[in-house]
Amino acid sequence: MHIYELELKVRDYELDLQGIVNNSVYQNYLEHTRHEFLLEQNVSFEKLHSEGIDAVVARIEMAFKLSLRSGDSFISKLHVKKEGVKYVFYQEIRRKSDDKLCIKAKVDTVVVIKGKLAASLPEFDRLVEFGNQI
Repeated sequence: MHIYELELKVRDYELDLQGIVNNSVYQNYLEHTRHEFLLEQNVSFEKLHSEGIDAVVARIEMAFKLSLRSGDSFISKLHVKKEGVKYVFYQEIRRKSDDKLCIKAKVDTVVVIKGKLAASLPEFDRLVEFGNQI
C-alpha cells in the first residue's frame, strides 16, 4: 500500500535518442517524489543537515517495465518501511493514461549523524508509523 503519490509529466529534454525517457532520469523522478513526501511531512533535509544529520541513499534497485515517452503524465508512488538500520522506500511509477507499471524501485537509505551511522531517526520513524496507520 502506497502512502504518497505525486503526479508528474515527462519533459522533452528527458528523452534519449530512442524517444523514451533516459534510464537515469527515473532516479530523478524517484528522488523528487521522496523529497516532496518528506516536505509534506515537515521533514527538511536542509534543517537536518544543519544539525549534522544526513539521510543518504545506500542502495537502489530498479526494475524497468515500460518506457515513458514525451508528454506522458505519470504517478510516482511510495511507501516506507524500517528494516534494521535502513529506511527502505518502495517506489513505483505508473503511466497515468492506463495505469501501466513503468518502473519498480527499492531505495535503501541510512541516517548518518555527525559522520556516524545511526540506528534510527525520530523524524523518519514517524514516517514509518504514518505508513502503518494507513
